[in-house]
Amino acid sequence: MSILVTGANGFVGKPLCVELLRQGQIVRAVTRSANLQVENIEAVSVFTIDGKTDWTAALYGVNVVIHLAARVHVMKDTAIDALAEFRRVNVEGTLNLARQAVEAGVQRFIFISSIKVNGEGTFLGQLYTAEDQPAPVDPYAISKREAEDALRQLANETGMEVVIIRPPLIYGSGVKANFQSMIRWLDKGIPLPLGSIHNQRSLVALDNLIDLISTCIHHPAAANQIFMVSDGEDLSTTELLQRMAAALGKKACLMPVPEFLLVWGARLLGKQAMAQRLCGSLQVDISKAHDLLDWKPPVSVDEALRKTAQYYMKFRK
Repeated sequence: MSILVTGANGFVGKPLCVELLRQGQIVRAVTRSANLQVENIEAVSVFTIDGKTDWTAALYGVNVVIHLAARVHVMKDTAIDALAEFRRVNVEGTLNLARQAVEAGVQRFIFISSIKVNGEGTFLGQLYTAEDQPAPVDPYAISKREAEDALRQLANETGMEVVIIRPPLIYGSGVKANFQSMIRWLDKGIPLPLGSIHNQRSLVALDNLIDLISTCIHHPAAANQIFMVSDGEDLSTTELLQRMAAALGKKACLMPVPEFLLVWGARLLGKQAMAQRLCGSLQVDISKAHDLLDWKPPVSVDEALRKTAQYYMKFRK
């Protein structure tokens, strides 16, 4: 089977390509520079993704497309019209690729969306499901929801199978941004006022996400479905910090500051979004993937955290 992976140089894309190659698949990788540096994988350069991109060369002979490339959520967006920019790449660019995929005879299109399509958080114990009414809030999430809708309509019109996966926060070897900062704070023993948080958040290890994507490539029951994905074990912020520290061989220095004080302080500083991520709950229900695909996360949280810690310690400065 020939598989096209967009965003192949990214945090998810590169290890996904390596795993697909290990499975014996023929992999064509789309990157901005065509420099994937993975033996036996053909790399194709596509610098700009929008409604005018020509995908002819990339799609030739391809059976399945895995679309990872996107304009991602950023905390400080400088675009004058952020929603228009997200739509240009995530909606127009995705639909353009999908339409050309239909013309090229692609059988299945796997779209990596985001849990933010469902919303920004759940009440404790109330899990997001694939059947929930979407409630995206920010421009990134809105663009992902609109891309999902356009793909599902295209599937109905053309018969090309579409699979949508909505991951929550992804972590693993090479993770960047806030998760990397958290690891660095724990490694340095910096005291954190997060010792008394009782929320529950779903995360997904990179290996578990890749395993579900791999399953969705060939499983007949995945066709035209939306799946949630997680590690199958939800953690509070306090538990995550403690277990990440243990993976580093450290002890987390956590001060038991009451949650309401953290939220109040964050509001004063205009950091409500940060408070939501640290104190709020966001849980997803992965039973649909289990029931339809007989899928369960192959890697435990602690195993994934150890692997993340080992990578960090190998390359830390």
